[in-house]
Amino acid sequence: MSEAGRDVRPAASDSGSPELSIIVPLYNEEANVRPLWDTIERAMAPTGLDYEVLLVDDGSVDGTFGAAAALVPMHPQVRVVKLRRNYGQTAAMAAGIEQARGRVLVTMDGDLQNDPADIPRFLATLEQGFDIVVGWRHDRKDKLWSRKVPSRIANALIGKVTGVPIQDNGCSLKAYRADVIKAIPLYSEMHRFIPAMASLAGPRIAEIKVRHHARRYGQSKYGLSRVYRVLLDLLTVKTIIGFASRPAGWFVLLAMPAFFAAAACIGASVYQSLVLDDPFSTPLAGVGLLFGALAFFMTMLGMLGEIIYKTGDTRDHRFSMLAARPLSGAAPRNQGRGRGAASIEGSAARVAPEGRPS
Repeated sequence: MSEAGRDVRPAASDSGSPELSIIVPLYNEEANVRPLWDTIERAMAPTGLDYEVLLVDDGSVDGTFGAAAALVPMHPQVRVVKLRRNYGQTAAMAAGIEQARGRVLVTMDGDLQNDPADIPRFLATLEQGFDIVVGWRHDRKDKLWSRKVPSRIANALIGKVTGVPIQDNGCSLKAYRADVIKAIPLYSEMHRFIPAMASLAGPRIAEIKVRHHARRYGQSKYGLSRVYRVLLDLLTVKTIIGFASRPAGWFVLLAMPAFFAAAACIGASVYQSLVLDDPFSTPLAGVGLLFGALAFFMTMLGMLGEIIYKTGDTRDHRFSMLAARPLSGAAPRNQGRGRGAASIEGSAARVAPEGRPS
């Protein structure tokens, strides 16, 4: 159980685990809880899947928790996780992922802007052997300058920096194999960088177009105030991705300024002594030796990091998605497989369309 919250329904045994877990973070969404459940129930009924819905109350100050808890006695599929305070969307999503028991996990927003009717298409795409399926809100029902324009700029920047060209990183409607998402650390605003973080293990990522609806109840929790946090997280993700794949290269890069400073100081001391016929500058040479020692130390740290990465870890402790596996029975047989999917192999910046969704 996470320190952040508690589950109002005790977890079942592994033998009773559902096929699918739908995770929905909620913050002051009292008016949306019941309509949200109704739309999920209607969308899932034709599939015949055994599923659960985890409603994660992220420290709401209205009646969100009460509205969610009221569903539990009447609907055995519903589980409610309550966080002790407002931790943010990523933390709420992480708490739901931690509590989820399904073999496939789907995340979505609780404001009714994501459409649960798209979930069967996600499952059908996963069934082809993809590890992650990302939703693309190609026709967003949001304000242009405060939501759409910043989102387009952010998505272009994220794709350029991380090398994983996702059209809509901010779309919460995504589907994952459980063994993939449970191995990815989430904090701050990192939920939008899950495909980039997962690229360390070379997954197969698909992106499909999804429907998007205008908010009907409540107030949006998003705004331009999140931009700086997204930029900081982007820097963090880039550092993690780069370091994990080339630790020696990163440390050598960090050591270069110290190396040049050492060469300049020692070279100046030698030039002063031999060419200018001045006394040898011991203090300047000493500073050069200190910079040289720092460069050597950083280089050795890089070599050590390379050794640890290559040989010091076991496969059991790395991401469990080194090879894509088809998911049998994860979606109804009458769904079209692979419609509208764009494949991204591992961390390669290549998008190969495989048709367009209707």
